[in-house]
Amino acid sequence: MERLPTPAGQQADIPDASPAPARTATATISEQGIVTGWSEGARELLGYTPTQIVGHPAARLLADDTGEQARRKTAGRERFSGQVALLHRDGHRLPRNLLAHRRTPQDSRPAEWLVVTAVTASPRTPDSQALREWVFSQSPCILAVFDPDLRLVTANTGMESALLLPEEQMRGLRLPEITPGPASEEAETKMRRALETGQTQHMQAYLHPTGVSTQRGWSTSLTPLKDPGGTVRAVCLAAHHRQQEHLARQRMLLLNDAGARIGTTSDTQRTVQELTDIAVPRLADFAAVDLLDTPRRGSEPTRLPATGPITMHRTALHTTPDNHAAPNDPNDHNGHNDPHDPHSHATPDSHTGHDSHDGPGAHPASPPAAGEKILYPALSPVAQCLAQGHGALYEADDPALTQWTAQDPTAAWIRQQGTHSVMVVPLRAHGTTLGVALFTRSRRPEPFEADDLWLAEELTAQTAVHLHNAHRHAREHTTTMTLQRSLLPQTLPDQGALDIATRYLPAGSKAGVGGDWFDVIPLSGARVALVVGDVVGHGIRASATMGRVRTAVRTLADVDLPPDELLTYLDDLVIHLAADEGGGAEGTTETAAGIGTTCLYAVYDPVTRHCTIARAGHPPPAAVTPDGTVRFLNVPAGPPLGLGGLPFETYETQLPEGTLLALYTDGLLQTRDHDIDEGLDTMFQALARPAHNLDTVCDRILTTMLTHRPDDDIALLIARTRALNTHQIATFSLPSDPAIVAQARQHTTTQLTTWHLDDTTTYTTELIVSELVTNAIRYGHPPIQLRLIHHNHTLTTEVSDTSNTTPHMRRARTYDEGGRGLLLIAQLAQRWGTRHTPTGKTVWTEQTLTPN
Repeated sequence: MERLPTPAGQQADIPDASPAPARTATATISEQGIVTGWSEGARELLGYTPTQIVGHPAARLLADDTGEQARRKTAGRERFSGQVALLHRDGHRLPRNLLAHRRTPQDSRPAEWLVVTAVTASPRTPDSQALREWVFSQSPCILAVFDPDLRLVTANTGMESALLLPEEQMRGLRLPEITPGPASEEAETKMRRALETGQTQHMQAYLHPTGVSTQRGWSTSLTPLKDPGGTVRAVCLAAHHRQQEHLARQRMLLLNDAGARIGTTSDTQRTVQELTDIAVPRLADFAAVDLLDTPRRGSEPTRLPATGPITMHRTALHTTPDNHAAPNDPNDHNGHNDPHDPHSHATPDSHTGHDSHDGPGAHPASPPAAGEKILYPALSPVAQCLAQGHGALYEADDPALTQWTAQDPTAAWIRQQGTHSVMVVPLRAHGTTLGVALFTRSRRPEPFEADDLWLAEELTAQTAVHLHNAHRHAREHTTTMTLQRSLLPQTLPDQGALDIATRYLPAGSKAGVGGDWFDVIPLSGARVALVVGDVVGHGIRASATMGRVRTAVRTLADVDLPPDELLTYLDDLVIHLAADEGGGAEGTTETAAGIGTTCLYAVYDPVTRHCTIARAGHPPPAAVTPDGTVRFLNVPAGPPLGLGGLPFETYETQLPEGTLLALYTDGLLQTRDHDIDEGLDTMFQALARPAHNLDTVCDRILTTMLTHRPDDDIALLIARTRALNTHQIATFSLPSDPAIVAQARQHTTTQLTTWHLDDTTTYTTELIVSELVTNAIRYGHPPIQLRLIHHNHTLTTEVSDTSNTTPHMRRARTYDEGGRGLLLIAQLAQRWGTRHTPTGKTVWTEQTLTPN
């Protein structure tokens, strides 16, 4: 088995090259069997020019029924190989071995088959024996042959290089004698087993020359070599270096770790610091991240300038502890990271945002510290990298790197610290450049290579996506907060029925702002409606739905619907919203268009101290009477809005003057520190403590029940009831007689004089009373009642009867006798309307009084 070397200066015999070069016939065929491409080799093989065959069925090229056989064999497969009888243009058969690949393009183009075959019988090749010798001697793998006594017969250059010994000095020795050690002993044992069994043996070996401590991993096979009769004559040792495999595995482990360690928070500085922490020392000896700007929370990142120098902010860096030129310098600002050093992570400070050219910490052998501003000239690799939009590798002698470090004082540290390899990679996400990452090696001898650049680009891409998402989430949160606050009442309306204080507290979680809301709506007759609701979900969609539902509540409240009827109409609206949107947004947990929304609607009348309440799946209100008793008002629960088909019921009660009403959303009770029962007890205790100021009551409830930002939004409304004095109300019962209109005007004049209202108000009110009483007598049913309410610079006039007909304003024609009364009332009063009662209707007007 001894190798016969070629004498020096001579070459192995190589046959003459074929006079014609080897060619390949290539064609592309669509899924429908139409020829779409035709090469010169195909023309030479079958005689067709491209214009003669492209666009025609490929079946023309096949002899006999081989076309149908090919279709059956390729059905559902990605590749076909075999002999097929082709048909030349002149009609003769050409048996050929074909290889066909089904190709699916990345774009929208249809799939097609690529068919290839060799035109010539064989390519031009050297003598096969010479090739075998060359393979053995020049292979980068370790190859060695051992005889039956396990002594080395021959070895290739790979074996010589690995063991630092020429073949002549190893020939005739056993492997443990060439490189003593456990690996050699194991290899010899497996070689003996290969000789005895005739089967290949495998092992993982760490071979190294004697006296050299560095071990290199090799995947080793020990193969028996047999003669034509099957007798084992020798053993071949073949070993493949595992360094690249090891590096690839380390890179994948690093990338996997980065997925868990980068982007743990929405903080920009923390995210980029996590990038530098994971890169050093596993990828680089030094890593830094410079951002184009440090944008305010929720604002857009700074755009990359088109030309010229670029100003950036050093946001994070990490370096090995001894990777700087002046380790004992007290002004060292390398930001090296010792896990036991509390100052290992350099962070920006309010007083460190100086320019790196002349500020503190700008030691020439130290890189700019975190928090400093850096001006990169247009010639620098950083500026070039950002302009080109992709990463780049630089060796120490690269002209771009040497010119930059020579001309820019802020880059002098790269040269002075012995940096021999640099990587610059932009941070880009969704088409936006956010900054750049800089990686260097000075202690590690290996330069960066293409796989390292790929790894760095993957790491920076992960980081950039987290930064982009953090900016986007912040902007969405700001937008949602702005929308939410614009939809909530900016000021409480002027009314005299209730003292009111409110609070709105957004959730502290990443889910975003929810759809909680409250409202205070003045109604006719000095009454006031209180509303608290909660739209399911979070984010802009929930806030927008809340705005639509709140607007609907105000619209329905303006027509003086009872609470149960109002919730019925609101339930129907939410059902229609869900039908219009057709379900929740993809990737969200929100319910379609507010289905499952809860609402509580209460109407308080300060004249009668009567309160009517209905709720749709909302928590019941709490009431605190003046004697300190705290209780829930037993309002029937009702289903949440959007389910449909189930009725809502009202709860009616009379409240003593000074009663506290607490309306809230469920975020107040659903806290992580206690269950709902404990939350209710805590809220009752806070409500029971007397307080003159309602703002104090709100703050006391929140501070008592919450120890941290809530997980869900909280809307809280506290109201204290008032009652109108009897001298603020005047009621008159009127017979259904046209003659009584004059008496009604007289009652009005007398009462307004008692209230010391001016003549203009008296005259206007007389006209209003005259019209309303006349309409009640003409179109209504007795009994008829006139009521005047004077409160809060407002005069309310009400005329009630037992008819359910509703008056409507219309434009009177020239000769019409009627139709002008309500038009006159609309011009005299600020507001007017009709509300229905269980016994009839009330037509009312409101006039705003000028303070004396």
